[in-house]
Amino acid sequence: MAGEGQVRDTVFTVPNAISFLRVLLVPVFALLVVGHHDGWAFVVLAVSGVSDWLDGLIARRFNQMSRLGQMLDPAADRLFILVAVVALAWREIVPWWLVAMILARDLVLGAVLPALAHRGFGPLPVHFAGKAGTAALLYAFPLLLLSARSDVWGTVGAVPGWAFALWGSTLYWVAGIVYLRQARALSTGAVTP
Repeated sequence: MAGEGQVRDTVFTVPNAISFLRVLLVPVFALLVVGHHDGWAFVVLAVSGVSDWLDGLIARRFNQMSRLGQMLDPAADRLFILVAVVALAWREIVPWWLVAMILARDLVLGAVLPALAHRGFGPLPVHFAGKAGTAALLYAFPLLLLSARSDVWGTVGAVPGWAFALWGSTLYWVAGIVYLRQARALSTGAVTP
């Protein structure tokens, strides 16, 4: 039996299943937003956010941490963030500069991964700023979707939605800079695999 906190090669775990279901919710969310079914899109975003928290909790508490989960969970987050911000921009709920800001960070980091893999390094460890930025963006999107309403709920969603979006985008880039520094240290040999 694996010790507490040990990462295993197991594929079939409850957290991996939750992350996979979250990936399947991405196109559902996109279709709901494009079809102006904002109530259901809000529910899908809320379920995605709760499931993101839940899979990590289960993985840690029941020692179900896996290499697949270490890649699948952040990939599901990135995919949800990208699709959500593009769908909200398409609906003119958020400006396209926010899409560019988020996409540019992921493209920069995505360009670094093949060079690291070529040198024998896997994905960089997730930094607290990255986790916080991702969480803030995942809080922002349902609130920004709510802000599209023309009633009091729209007003209630706008201020915290934009606060989370701006804070999350900033932390997203802070984490990106941390990851670039880690990648540089690895590529110059300051750190060994």
